[in-house]
Amino acid sequence: MSKILVIDDERAIRNTLKEILEFEKHEVDIAEEGASGIEMFKANSYEVVLCDIKMPQMDGIEVLDKLQEYSAETPVIMISGHGNIDTAVEAIKKGAYDFIEKPLDLNRLLITIRNATDKTTLIQETKILKKKVNKTYDIVGESAAITKVKEIIDKVAPTSSRVLITGSNGTGKELVARWLHEKSNRSDMPFVEVNCAAIPSELIESELFGHEKGAFTSAIKQRKGKFEQADGGTLFLDEIGDMSLSAQAKVLRALQENKITRVGSDKDIDVNVRVIAATNKNLQKEIETAQFREDLYHRLSVIIIHVPSLNDRVEDIPMLTDHFIELICGEHGMPKKTITPKAIEELKKIKWTGNIREFRNVIERLIILCSKEITDQDVKSFASPVFQ
Repeated sequence: MSKILVIDDERAIRNTLKEILEFEKHEVDIAEEGASGIEMFKANSYEVVLCDIKMPQMDGIEVLDKLQEYSAETPVIMISGHGNIDTAVEAIKKGAYDFIEKPLDLNRLLITIRNATDKTTLIQETKILKKKVNKTYDIVGESAAITKVKEIIDKVAPTSSRVLITGSNGTGKELVARWLHEKSNRSDMPFVEVNCAAIPSELIESELFGHEKGAFTSAIKQRKGKFEQADGGTLFLDEIGDMSLSAQAKVLRALQENKITRVGSDKDIDVNVRVIAATNKNLQKEIETAQFREDLYHRLSVIIIHVPSLNDRVEDIPMLTDHFIELICGEHGMPKKTITPKAIEELKKIKWTGNIREFRNVIERLIILCSKEITDQDVKSFASPVFQ
């Protein structure tokens, strides 16, 4: 059942539509002219609006403009007994979901309403999903160290500057990269991640730049690389310190010229990609031992963001604990568990060599193995993978 607003100056049409739609189990409000319809729209939440295009005080196009100013996501179906192609085109250009002529074809009307409500439902579900995704990838904490990271993200994200993210394993370098993308003007475009340490050196060039059919033995068809897949968006090169020197040279060229060449091809392909890199290595030392190109380092490190270890931000442990308890209990479909203040203090005493990744694993272990309330004794018993 959907809530529908009908705006029409003809009483017979209003009442007929209300009667038909209520028979189809919809909830219907009616307005006899544009101004009152707009006020009802502002005061209530509707899945669909049906609006007559020809009304004396305010025509339907004006009403459509006002409704879209308030909520551009609600589908507005324009109806008219004086319609023509020009009127229909104008309505669609202005953002109308559809245009239906009078006398109304009942079947078409009901199908259009069903499709419009499906669209509204999809938009709402997408919003909920985005909130869940953002919560999963949230940067949690209010310590001075993590607040500084968030402030840099807010300043840098809207620009196209390249960013090098440094920090130990498990500190959350990927989260920083994702937030740089989400807060940029590329957020509607792809975020493509490459773990340079997980790809064999002989395959990294094909992975990044793609290959042509027959370029090597197993190249049975053409394949786009990560640079092309991320075109218009963000390419995240994780653990770039593990990339081979030959691949580094080609990445450098891509950054200099905004062009790539697939393996087995001599044709240049233009790409528009923001590159964000991350490493757990000291690249300055890697440069000294000729394991990393200094010119590539300077191309990547326009902005450097260092992500602190968990041991350097223990004051964030209470917030992180609450965040992961809520998140993990939700994933397992169980009621949210509580944790005692003494248990929090025990968590603060631990040396987190695996940082946030290790911390999350410990919280999940405690949630699974403990009762409704997690105590300090539980932390002492189960924080280590080898139970006491």
